[in-house]
Amino acid sequence: MDKGTGLRPVILIIALVSFCEGRVVKVPVGPLVHVEGQAVSIHCDVSDYQGPRDQEFEWSLVLPGNNFLHLISTFDGNFADSSVRDRVNSGDISYKRLGDAAVELKFKKIRATDSGMYRCSTPSTDSVISGNYHDDVELKVIGDSLKVAPAIPKSAVSEGESVELQCNATRGFTEHTFLSVTWSIRKGSSPLEEILTFGPDDKIKVGRNYFRRYTDGGLLLDLRGGGFYGLVLKRARPSDQGEYVCVAQEWVRQGEEGRNWRMILEKSEEMGNVTVTPTELQFKVTLTASLNPQSTSEPTELRCEVVDLLHLQDGRLGVTWSYSTNTSGDVSQKKLTIASLNEQGALIADSQYQQRLDTGDIAVTRRESNIFILRMLQTRDADMGSYSCAVTAWKPTQQSGWEKAMEVQSTPVTVQWTPKIPDLQVVAHRVREASTAGSTFEMSCRVTGQNLKNPGYSVLIRFEETLGGKSRKVLSLSQDSVLQLEEWSEPSRIDSVVLEKTGQLEYRFRLYGAQVTDRGLYYCDVTAWTRHQSQDWIKAISAESNKIEIAFVHTGPVFNISIHSEANNVLPGNTVQMKCIISILQASPNTGDMAFEVRWFQKTDRAVDNGVQPLISMDRWGVVKKTDSNDTSLERIDRNTFVLSLHKIKDRDVGEYYCSATPWLLSPATGAWNKEKDLTSASSSLSVKTEFWESLMMPVGYGLAAAVIAGLLSVLLGLAVAHCCFSRNPIHTPRPRNKLMDLDMD
Repeated sequence: MDKGTGLRPVILIIALVSFCEGRVVKVPVGPLVHVEGQAVSIHCDVSDYQGPRDQEFEWSLVLPGNNFLHLISTFDGNFADSSVRDRVNSGDISYKRLGDAAVELKFKKIRATDSGMYRCSTPSTDSVISGNYHDDVELKVIGDSLKVAPAIPKSAVSEGESVELQCNATRGFTEHTFLSVTWSIRKGSSPLEEILTFGPDDKIKVGRNYFRRYTDGGLLLDLRGGGFYGLVLKRARPSDQGEYVCVAQEWVRQGEEGRNWRMILEKSEEMGNVTVTPTELQFKVTLTASLNPQSTSEPTELRCEVVDLLHLQDGRLGVTWSYSTNTSGDVSQKKLTIASLNEQGALIADSQYQQRLDTGDIAVTRRESNIFILRMLQTRDADMGSYSCAVTAWKPTQQSGWEKAMEVQSTPVTVQWTPKIPDLQVVAHRVREASTAGSTFEMSCRVTGQNLKNPGYSVLIRFEETLGGKSRKVLSLSQDSVLQLEEWSEPSRIDSVVLEKTGQLEYRFRLYGAQVTDRGLYYCDVTAWTRHQSQDWIKAISAESNKIEIAFVHTGPVFNISIHSEANNVLPGNTVQMKCIISILQASPNTGDMAFEVRWFQKTDRAVDNGVQPLISMDRWGVVKKTDSNDTSLERIDRNTFVLSLHKIKDRDVGEYYCSATPWLLSPATGAWNKEKDLTSASSSLSVKTEFWESLMMPVGYGLAAAVIAGLLSVLLGLAVAHCCFSRNPIHTPRPRNKLMDLDMD
């Protein structure tokens, strides 16, 4: 193929692209239809242009014969034609810039004579003229010919009759416009509620509250022509009573392919009030408080009764109980639904009251066919407020369902009393003082409560080592008299603490064999609980007693603890020993036998909380316990020395080690063991060293072994090749085995 021939299509494509690119002036797709007297805006923008960013615009009216009536310009104040200059100067015709490349032509009040083809032009600022420099759109101004004439043939009907709504909506014929009619109702001071809309696309839209009625055939549309739009409500109900409104709207299509609707005119007319006289159901609802509480936790019972009930026939009654806060002058107080009984007699509870209804604290019942009861077994302070009941009458439908016929609201009833604030006081007394180690401490706590109905008390004994220090729970006695150890977990001293109820409002705490570590402040933390008939306890109030101190003088010996290590930098695989030495600095003449609990700890970078779990431990009876799989051992080599052995040292053994000990003393006077305060030693570091030759031993050994194996393989391979080659050589002829040989051959 010729090279020049192959380039021609490319050049042609580039030329076409260059030709298509250029300035684009754009106005809306017409025709634009507006009603006379309205404000009108026509948008125009330009894109893909060259030159300065700010672009200028001119608006003109295209006249027959390709003539133009100049209207307004963004850069020439004298652009307007003399026939429209007064409208421009008065602001009736103006423009508004929407950006650097967009503008609107604005009419304050469009006139019928303003109909025509409008052109938006932009002066050229491009280096090469391309694209389009103007765009046209048609504006149609129509007269306000829409008229609405509503009528109700019969404004007062009896329940069960039909309500007919007649609305005549007419307009002068205008191309490109469409009509819709909407029927609405206003009940009292409520906003308009839409019933049904027809148009503008000849479709029917039914209001949310009327959809079921429309599908059941109780709502009919009468389109007899000539601008007549009728609506028939069959089997009128009391809820159909109200003021009816007919709204007519004129629409035009806009957007691409006319997919969107734009309303250009609306007329609304009130039809008047429709009165629906009940014929079957008549109604009055009274609400009374048969039980009105005077204090918290007393029962409340409200009675909702339907009186003068007529013509219910085969209908049914339902009820809805509501509550609202009783704040005077609060117009925004929220009304809550407690529960309701529907036409089937099913109980439907609100989520906020579901639990109380499930436990039986609140009960909603039907005592007779026309009497409904709301009962709260134990009324709470939060229940104070206004209560009301709404009784609903349900009538059977032709489709074997139920429809609401009427709803009557009762007058609210207030449930209120002056709440009494509960009060709780706890006083602690020392019954027996622990004067020495090993003696018994005893204190009692007396509780006084006010404004508490049938209370139960839980008591928690707390301990503080120093006043205002961190509190620790010792043991507790629940409101159901269940005793539980809290943070008292020493196996040998589980039975040394007792808490019991010694009177109706008195509790006694006893500590046997007080130790040095037990010295501090003890007090009672008491909580008052009230019980519902559902057997659930509800917390009412808590209080703490004064604090009683155990502060006997410690006369025992003074201990010290230290650590000693034979080596701190060892080779892998060796064994390291560390000694934990407990020394007695001060001893008293009456010091008896001693025993020690010893624990060894390892601190590493990988440890959590510096290794709170001991590596290995020995209790005061000599029982050793390990907490992991490390190769360790612990032995006592004399009375006060405990040796930790780390066998076959590995990298994970690197770190710091320390020991802690708890001394125990046997009292010669009482024969009881007394626990002393914990001792903690300083730490000793352990690291693992690796010699140079040891570091090379393994790689050199691997290298020698590899070399030997390679040499053996080479020898074997050479022998195999030689054997194969000599056995198959044709030049070589083996000598005969007989002794006589040919001389020439020899």
